[in-house]
Amino acid sequence: MATTMSRSKPVTEQYTAQDIQVLSGLEPVRVRPAMYIGGVDKAGLHHLVWEIVDNCIDEVMNGHADRIEVELEPDLQGIKITDNGRGIPIDLHEQFNKPALELILTTLHAGGKFSQGNYQYSGGLHGVGASVVNALSERLEARVKRGGKLYRQSYCRGEAMTPLEILGDAHGSGTTIAFRPDTEIFATTTFDPKVIEERLEAKSYLHRVKITFKGPGGIQRFDHGQGIDGYLQRLVDHEQRNPAYEQTFYLQRENEPRMEAALSWVEDGDERVWSYVNGIPTAQGGTHDLGLRAGVVRALRNYMETHNLTPKNLKLSAEDLRDGLRCVLSVYVKEPQFKGQTKERLNNPEVQSLVSNGVAPVLEQFLNANPKHAEAVIERILQAARSRVAQREAIDMVTRKTATTRLNLPGKLADCSSNRPSECELFVVEGDSAGGSAKQARDRKNQAILPLRGKVLNTEQANLSKIQQNKEILNLISALGCGVGNKIDLSKLRYHKVVILTDADSDGHHIAGLLITFFYRYLPELIRGGHVYLGRPPLYRLRTSKQTLWAWDDKEKERMLRTQRAKPEITRFKGLGEMSPQQLKETTLDPASRTLYRVALRDEEAADLAVRDCFGKDPAPRFQLVMEHAREVEAQDT
Repeated sequence: MATTMSRSKPVTEQYTAQDIQVLSGLEPVRVRPAMYIGGVDKAGLHHLVWEIVDNCIDEVMNGHADRIEVELEPDLQGIKITDNGRGIPIDLHEQFNKPALELILTTLHAGGKFSQGNYQYSGGLHGVGASVVNALSERLEARVKRGGKLYRQSYCRGEAMTPLEILGDAHGSGTTIAFRPDTEIFATTTFDPKVIEERLEAKSYLHRVKITFKGPGGIQRFDHGQGIDGYLQRLVDHEQRNPAYEQTFYLQRENEPRMEAALSWVEDGDERVWSYVNGIPTAQGGTHDLGLRAGVVRALRNYMETHNLTPKNLKLSAEDLRDGLRCVLSVYVKEPQFKGQTKERLNNPEVQSLVSNGVAPVLEQFLNANPKHAEAVIERILQAARSRVAQREAIDMVTRKTATTRLNLPGKLADCSSNRPSECELFVVEGDSAGGSAKQARDRKNQAILPLRGKVLNTEQANLSKIQQNKEILNLISALGCGVGNKIDLSKLRYHKVVILTDADSDGHHIAGLLITFFYRYLPELIRGGHVYLGRPPLYRLRTSKQTLWAWDDKEKERMLRTQRAKPEITRFKGLGEMSPQQLKETTLDPASRTLYRVALRDEEAADLAVRDCFGKDPAPRFQLVMEHAREVEAQDT
């Protein structure tokens, strides 16, 4: 029998010039919005607001405006932002035969910030921000007051819908941009008033500008003339940290780069720096941030050496010298080089030494002029160094006790057969009963099960000596194989997915919280690397003769009941151990049907505060949390 084979074209012939697309105008923004705003999630949605607000701040920084107004529409899906600056130019651009306003809002890399003639300092240098907002809005209206007239032009998804028109006479000057984000682009288009409020308040401190915010809570006015000195005090108060000394060190430098810095030390906690460049928050730091940290270390070392305060039997690291540091740093750079359009990191190499050389001598002079404050800071540093040495010794002891070879893995660990960490998953479950069901339900090739007994140790309150003696924590460290504390080596992590799998009731949530606390405090690199997940087992099963449904909470159960014609049989699972292996596999373990939540660190300041409030030694924040939300609880597990 003869067989015939169809021959396909070679790959090179399949890929031709006809496959090349050229995107024009604002099409690239709508096709790849994440390139311009970081994503289409909540952060990306609010980035649209920051782009327009930062344009207003550019007018403020260069002395052309002193007021900004922001107003949310009642449905929270539209926003209007106004400044009293010069107003975007409206005259005709000769080369493109369009009003400058339309050119700026409909063309990438069109703006007045490419040279320093119009703006000495600017947060937006690429001529992209306003046009990106326009491209990603289903409606945008621009109003400009210039030369005694009020002008208006409307847009839809980046295209001008009306010509520029004169509405009438007007006093003063300024620009108003009102827009509604495009529902075709964003998963949600509802703005968070609290997020906007916090950003606007920070801008008021940084630039000493008057800002009015109108939201669902009414009208709020921010007028913080005390600047970043007051901002640092507010941030420390919000953290609920006790200052190591009362007076804040404040530095102001007028020569290039212009710089302001406010520094303090708190009694407990790692270092924390809130840094800004031309008013833009740089969440990932950068060269200005590195320069500040280097300058602080140099000033403290010089002061201690001058006054013979350096301990002979205790080696001080840079981290020790900065432990407890709280700082707001604001620099103004004429030609900033940011990492990406979202501007989260400054890359100018020359700024590092300039900031370091600006901070070090002035801070050292402050310490010499304020010996009582200097004494408090030095004592704080020595305390941090001694604590760090004790912590290292305890971690070393824990690491020695938890060998990472397979021969010394925990006895209760049901390991998987694969030796490839990238495909291996570790499910951390509560109790032997749940562990038994999970072991039968798992895929033995790439899913490992580690049962933990009872409530996990609260590592937020326990010292390392107590952690070292806790068998459950040691078993977990041993199973992971990557070390702990400053000994973490992610290349040795044996499972690239670590899934916390607890019961769907309040006890299960508590255990999950305790485990997340442990990971956050002692294995934070696992969270930052995207390796920690929460499993989502169902709380109810609703079964009729025709189908079986799973409900993950009471509200979902009630919703399902309203859609059923026949009354279903309802089973409430008191724990994972009550589920059959097949049920557990179908709902929680099988990648094809399960739901996992990745634990992420979007705001480390908020995460640190939440962990301390929920699991720290002080019960007052927990009591306050319970009292604030008690009425929201419909039922309580007993």
